[in-house]
Amino acid sequence: MNFKTFILIGGVGIALHGCTSFNGSSSDNSVKNFASPQEMIAQKNINQANGQAKEYVYSWGSNQNEKEPQSLYPRKYLNNYCSAKNGKFSLLYKSTLSLVKNQSDKKLLLASGNVKQGIGAYKCVQSNGHSWIVSIEPVSERKSGDGSNARLVSLQTRLMSADEAKRFYTNVAVTSRAAEKKSSSNEQNTKKALNKSTPPKEPELKKETKPAAELPAAQPVKVVETPQQQQLQAYVSARRDLSKGQNQINACNNAQRAYNYGKLKGTSASVYTDSGMLVARCLTSVPAYSNRFANSKAQAIRILQHLANNYNHAGAKNMLRQIK
Repeated sequence: MNFKTFILIGGVGIALHGCTSFNGSSSDNSVKNFASPQEMIAQKNINQANGQAKEYVYSWGSNQNEKEPQSLYPRKYLNNYCSAKNGKFSLLYKSTLSLVKNQSDKKLLLASGNVKQGIGAYKCVQSNGHSWIVSIEPVSERKSGDGSNARLVSLQTRLMSADEAKRFYTNVAVTSRAAEKKSSSNEQNTKKALNKSTPPKEPELKKETKPAAELPAAQPVKVVETPQQQQLQAYVSARRDLSKGQNQINACNNAQRAYNYGKLKGTSASVYTDSGMLVARCLTSVPAYSNRFANSKAQAIRILQHLANNYNHAGAKNMLRQIK
């Protein structure tokens, strides 16, 4: 190979590297256009269309290890969205795979780094002070039915409030540790009993028959609500409390949460737009809430302009005229 050939090949390599970098930044720009993380979750089809868990390949098989695992896509998309908003994306709670009921499935998933690296609760703190939490949890695992050696994991991705995330992950962790401790204690007691020498047999005494202890009632399995249901509940709660003038900070938080979901498939746009109106009202008329932001009025104007320009919202137009 002569010197000119070497230079030519080197130039081609640099050009290809430049294309790769450009595509990566282009991806960040594309997710930046979404109004909220929930809108991105819906538009990117991170869950199924009905909001339920979606399957991703986490292992392509021993012969195709070079392929990128799909199981990291949900975290990757949300991390890119957070970065595009000049935010910091970090792990808030580790997953204990509590939604995986089959123990064999759980063992397989726990052994896979392609699963563990992409699950749990993540928090994004954006440069404007706004923050949100997303939970990515496995539900089940199976082998692909196409004859390949690929294995699939069903992942449920949904936004959570700080309190909801704390309850879910803290309670699950405590329950898991208690179960492990009880299991370990039972094993130790069994070993001690086996190691003890057998005492001399005594004459049998008639024992009183005691009624069997009642077993605790089985706890109902908590059904995961769809994003549409969560958005509607947050909006209704916010509207009710604000109209009554009670629990205003909590009401404003619920309004912000409902608005953050964006316009979801299968729901009326009014839930999203009316939630935005409530947020604008909180930012301009509820001091206990608006004082938390350095530029609350500017944020309210941005929301109102978005609703007026994109949804032709009459209420937003009227409120803009009043503010200005």
